[in-house]
Amino acid sequence: MKPLDRQVIEQGVQWLEEGGSLWLCTVLATFGSSPREPGSMMVARSDGRHVGSLSGGCVEEDFLERLGQGEFDQPISVLRYGDENEGNRPRVRLPCGGILEVLVERLEPRASTRAHLQAILASMAGQRDLERQVELSSGKVSLESTGRLEGRVERTRDGGSVRIRIGPVARLIIAGVSPVSEVCARFAQTLGFEVIVCDPRDGVGAVFEDSGVEFQAILPSLFIVSEGVCHDATAIVALTHDPRIDDLAMMAAVKTPAFYIGVMGSQRTSQARAARLARSGGLSPAQIERIHMPIGMALGSKTPAEIALAVMADIVRVRQGGAASQERERPGIDPVSGREARGTETA
Repeated sequence: MKPLDRQVIEQGVQWLEEGGSLWLCTVLATFGSSPREPGSMMVARSDGRHVGSLSGGCVEEDFLERLGQGEFDQPISVLRYGDENEGNRPRVRLPCGGILEVLVERLEPRASTRAHLQAILASMAGQRDLERQVELSSGKVSLESTGRLEGRVERTRDGGSVRIRIGPVARLIIAGVSPVSEVCARFAQTLGFEVIVCDPRDGVGAVFEDSGVEFQAILPSLFIVSEGVCHDATAIVALTHDPRIDDLAMMAAVKTPAFYIGVMGSQRTSQARAARLARSGGLSPAQIERIHMPIGMALGSKTPAEIALAVMADIVRVRQGGAASQERERPGIDPVSGREARGTETA
């Protein structure tokens, strides 16, 4: 199972090669509660075929109906769903009571458009972060290397353009195969992570055949330090209880830009591991501090499924609500509704 936004762009490339227009939709901002965050994407054709999601279903249904009726023939549209003060027909009330702004781009089957989407795919694969700028008056788009936007989407103060951060899709590297690893991989896929499991032992990777999980028959520590494997949207977890795998994986992981590093074990085991990593691995206090051990949220987990749930819940918590995320995404207030906004504004 590939991450959803990558599926959107891959399908867009395929449809462009087949000919005919397509519509790329991007969530610009959310006010109040919303199922999808700014930057989430959907691609659609006029015949109703689509990939991706903007909300829980009500927005998609309205958009596809209007698309089938011939709307959105201009290069750029900005829709606002859930706002009772919005004059555009039809009004859609979001079940969560929030408001959603959506950018709609009509893309034509040109070589330049295909090249643009291919560059986005390369960025999602981890090659580099990009900033996608869209002029709202003309529909002109450009891609540049980014110096880090505060949020995933920024709109200029004059309202003339939006900047959308494109980067690697979330990746989970699991060091070692275990019952917890198997469940954790499935949970992560459902959450949209690209999942890679590493274990050098013979035969243990069979459980991941035809699952969409990438299996590498290699010592996890060697894979983790390989060029291009880890980026700042990567989480690394060790779930075997085997220090020969887990400790080496942690020693490699702290040398990467991974946003989450964790290893399974009790409080006592974790204390012993921290001492071992400092003594034998030469890790500094700052490096050890990066490691979540014991791993996961404190849910009182006991079964493999419960432990995997705690692990993935903690990874999502850090990715969405950790200090780094809060610094990048500063909520504002929607001047129309008064609701808190997710999405940022720049000069």
